[in-house]
Amino acid sequence: MLMIGNILISDDVLQQQFLCNLSACKGACCWEGDFGAPLLEEELQTLDRIYDEVKPFLRPEGREVIESEGAYTYYEENEEYGTSLLPDGACVYMIVDEKGVAKCGIEAAHRAGATDFPKPVSCHLYPVRASRHEATGMEALNYDRWDICSAACTLGKEQQLPVFRFVKTALIRKYGEAFYEQLEAAAEDLGHCKGEGQA
Repeated sequence: MLMIGNILISDDVLQQQFLCNLSACKGACCWEGDFGAPLLEEELQTLDRIYDEVKPFLRPEGREVIESEGAYTYYEENEEYGTSLLPDGACVYMIVDEKGVAKCGIEAAHRAGATDFPKPVSCHLYPVRASRHEATGMEALNYDRWDICSAACTLGKEQQLPVFRFVKTALIRKYGEAFYEQLEAAAEDLGHCKGEGQA
């Protein structure tokens, strides 16, 4: 376990390897699971604010649910808000490209310059999950193992890409450059220093 400021980072974030292999999984994380993507409190207003910008990039069924039920749902089991889901369990923001790969409609809108919001932080950070202990103000970063990501684990090992490097951009987005530089330095000291990060 590594600690930087008030953030605890599990050893797996440094030691395990990961690289999304969309040709193998087809973006299954967008439709698998029982809950929508976890959302930060400030992201709730953001999703409301950007809906008109993102709407043209979404599938009709996604727009229908958002407009009738809302862009997010409170999941009592998790005691947190997450993106709303379609009746078949897919995220309302899921789109499908010409190769049949599921992708994020918010991210598509961002790449097209239609919105300033890239996508929920929880999606950007995956397979790292951030959890906060409100009483202490401590935050923990853990590596989330999911069987649908087995191909990503295999490809990550082939490319020798540590999890923390895979989510470099997301870590900088959430915690800043200084945090990532300290994490990188710690990884070098511990001998976990191979592979390049994702954009």
